[in-house]
Amino acid sequence: MKVKATLKQIAKELNVSVSTVSKALNGSPEISEQTKIKVKEYAKLKNYKPNIIGLNLKNRKTKTIGVIIPNILNSFFAKVFSGIEKVADANGYNVITCISNESIVKEINTLEMLSNGTIDGFILSVSEEAQKLQDYSHFTQIITDGTPIVMFDRIAEEVVCDKVVVDDFNSAVYVTQHLINLGCKNIALLSSIDNLSVGKLRTQGYLQALKNNGIVANENIILRTNSEADLKSKIMAVFENNFIDGVFALDENDSVLALKTGLKAGYKIPETLSVIGFADGILASRRLTPSLTTVSQHGVEIGEVAAKLLLHRLESTTENLPYQTVVIKTKLKERESSKKL
Repeated sequence: MKVKATLKQIAKELNVSVSTVSKALNGSPEISEQTKIKVKEYAKLKNYKPNIIGLNLKNRKTKTIGVIIPNILNSFFAKVFSGIEKVADANGYNVITCISNESIVKEINTLEMLSNGTIDGFILSVSEEAQKLQDYSHFTQIITDGTPIVMFDRIAEEVVCDKVVVDDFNSAVYVTQHLINLGCKNIALLSSIDNLSVGKLRTQGYLQALKNNGIVANENIILRTNSEADLKSKIMAVFENNFIDGVFALDENDSVLALKTGLKAGYKIPETLSVIGFADGILASRRLTPSLTTVSQHGVEIGEVAAKLLLHRLESTTENLPYQTVVIKTKLKERESSKKL
């Protein structure tokens, strides 16, 4: 039995875009007669069976958007998704959610699978592996083929698309300055996300705040790793071999680990050690004693804004609609793990 070809396979064989194949099969006046004939003949040869959804790239009638998140266990991504779904549902759109598990291969496969007429556009946060490799060509190709993308949180500056972010750098400056204002003089930085763009920006903000206050960065209390396992294996040494009175943890799991390790090492929180973490999940507010002071990224709002940007682009009749980068303000939620001013 013949294997049915896809739009993407035909486009690759004929060295044209998926959009060109779709328009040629649909008889669009934008495509030359010669190209139409070539595409249609090749499609017939390869047993391609056109469908309304697959062909209608221009009119965008699937009313479905694809969401790709790196990690399903991260409460931040769950909050973002709830915001996306809220806006999508209110506007009559369905949502297909996929998880890259931080893998660039899964990210690429998901983009290719869904962009062939299944969805109208993507909302996504870039995988750890793609950021490590600095390889974003798969995103650019999808956009070139006519499927819009909105990136959130972890973004690729090189990719021209709509983006929704929090101001990680200035938020980190603010948190570090807050700890300094509390009287902390030896503030440890703990990170398991140093290979991610957001981790790097938060580290830069921490270092800038120290510099602003004339404090020399102490490398002995700056622990930058690329995984929770690595951070866990090294964190106790920071607490036992150094005097610290403040901790800035760059991820929710990092802050939970910092709090537990500080207590285990004999610190009294917040009397002798103030701990502040980035990301405001259920663990921070409800399941820890003392409860964690955190930076809230407003994940639901990020999701809502990202969905609105994508739907606006999908439904706009304006050609060459300018791309936007929307910055969502963070908020410090003070709880029991830090002193009060």
